[in-house]
Amino acid sequence: MGGRRARVLELAVLGHLAGAPMHGYELRKRLNSELGAFHAFSYGSLYPCLKEMVREGLVVSSHCEGAGGRRSRIVYRLTDSGRDRLGDLLAESTPAATDDECFGVHFTLFGRTRTEVRLRILDGRRARLQERLADLRELLADPRQDPYTVELHRHRAEALESEVGWLDDLIRRERRCAEHAPAADATISGNAPLREGGPPPTGSRH
Repeated sequence: MGGRRARVLELAVLGHLAGAPMHGYELRKRLNSELGAFHAFSYGSLYPCLKEMVREGLVVSSHCEGAGGRRSRIVYRLTDSGRDRLGDLLAESTPAATDDECFGVHFTLFGRTRTEVRLRILDGRRARLQERLADLRELLADPRQDPYTVELHRHRAEALESEVGWLDDLIRRERRCAEHAPAADATISGNAPLREGGPPPTGSRH
């Protein structure tokens, strides 16, 4: 399985199957519900991905009889090799983990990710957005810009500033959690602080 898109799809599938076995339709619904806003991959690639993961021994498939006479469905379960592979992927904090396609997938799996990796990804995402923001501010300072283009740049800059602020808040809370409970590799327990800060802004994904 090669390429960044295939890699992030592999991470998303392994991460969801680690919670419980699922049939393909249920897995597709979960991915669509949780990751649809990030446009991380094409859902047409899901079933080929599952077949490849079965071939590699990361996942096993079995037929499950449907209720009420419905046709059987194929249920996918993670193997020990799949769990090891998931652990390897969750330990990565490459620049690709901070881009628009991959960040959302990594973020939804932060509950399974070590504190230092979470912080590296969050710091990397913030740095990436700050670079974009600096470029937009430079464009906004150019008096030769068309006024409608300026408005579009301003809109994008405001969305980026909002997401950077959200990331700053998350990073502060992650560091506080790590300081107070380093031995437990703390997460933002119960996701309560996430409700306080809200979900990541999506307007900056241009």
